[in-house]
Amino acid sequence: MLRRQLLLAPAAGLLAGCGRTDTPILGNLERAARLRAAQREGGVTVYANTGDAEIGPVLAAFHADHPKVHIDFQRQNSAELYQRYLAERRAGLPSADLVWSSAMDLQIKLINDGYAQTFDTPARAMLPRWTIWKSQGFGVTAEPIVFVYDRRKLPDAQAPRSHAALRQMLEAGALKGSVGLFDNSRSGVGFLYYSQDRLAWADTQALTRAIGATKPHLYESTATLLEAMSDQQIVFGYNVIGSYALQHQRTNPNLGVIFPSDYTLVMSRIAFISAQARRPNAAKLFLDFLLSVKGQKLLAETSMAPVRTDIAGGAGRAPPAFARPIEVGPALLANLDQMRRKRLVAEWREALGPNHVDDYRRVRDASRDSLMTGNRP
Repeated sequence: MLRRQLLLAPAAGLLAGCGRTDTPILGNLERAARLRAAQREGGVTVYANTGDAEIGPVLAAFHADHPKVHIDFQRQNSAELYQRYLAERRAGLPSADLVWSSAMDLQIKLINDGYAQTFDTPARAMLPRWTIWKSQGFGVTAEPIVFVYDRRKLPDAQAPRSHAALRQMLEAGALKGSVGLFDNSRSGVGFLYYSQDRLAWADTQALTRAIGATKPHLYESTATLLEAMSDQQIVFGYNVIGSYALQHQRTNPNLGVIFPSDYTLVMSRIAFISAQARRPNAAKLFLDFLLSVKGQKLLAETSMAPVRTDIAGGAGRAPPAFARPIEVGPALLANLDQMRRKRLVAEWREALGPNHVDDYRRVRDASRDSLMTGNRP
């Protein structure tokens, strides 16, 4: 007994800050039992909105490590994912064992409404507090929200490095007809980032008015915005998901990526195990893999910055001095209050200027998104 207590003491000290009390020895035993149970289950169904390029290496590595556990990875956009899962659960139909989405507010609502089960992971000691809620919702990535620009039209030395610098540049009359951003009235993630901007910076409305004065183009996905920049239809993109931008930059060196120096929002793709999962052990095994050192390094290789604190994030992680994480927790539920949402969207539209909405481009974006594999946000 004394020897066991001595073995447990260092681990207890390491994990106390995260509220975890089980030991490495127990953790290993639990993982072994989980693996056997997952192999008996034979597979796991995952609903997610992560694209092929980003998740492909992770799925391949998981399959190599666990060939007896098949992953049915079903991609859809975040709104469709939410509606489908909710409808299936309410109807008592088979559905996802694990739900993983960048729509942080929708994920928190599902967890809050009782659709998730408690999950314990050996990775917990290395996860920041802001990435975990109720031991049910787990942020898997730490992805910055960035500015992007076309180096062919906007030299690096002239590109704005902060929200304040961008406002000043636009108010001086630059980038007329050349700015792209999310359509916050149609894009859930766009609305999320706008609402977080308002919390982070008192001059968000002034910047929105300055963007509106340029007669901007509105998009419903990062993919279509980046495509428009590659086609030289726009020069500057605001509040773009950094992982996709950095991945795009690998094949397009003309794309510049900026982590705003006054603050850089950091979002996380939240995963939870369904309370009614038919194959819960396989779901836990896969989520453990996503949060493992190996899984996190693989995500980092596709510019999806790791959330673990013991792994270098490389180019994909926001500098700590700039980072402003969007906390995984109940505060996100405020975004789903319909009166608040209507008020914020109306405020955004008024600041942007209703006559500057490019309906043709919006319709075209919607048709393109429906054809894209994974329908990425």
